[in-house]
Amino acid sequence: MGLDDDIKHNAEDMKGKVKEKVGDATDNEKLQAEGVADQASAKMKKAGDDIKDAFTDDR
Repeated sequence: MGLDDDIKHNAEDMKGKVKEKVGDATDNEKLQAEGVADQASAKMKKAGDDIKDAFTDDR
């Protein structure tokens, strides 16, 4: 996985955490759900890159 991909995935994860916390604080269920979805998306992308790296020896 390239460093730029890692940075993008971590940024998406952080954005999701912020959205989730803001949604919690403001009782905005939609924003909270978007934050959880962003975090899940980032986690899936990280896992996909890890699998790809395992097969390409691109660590």
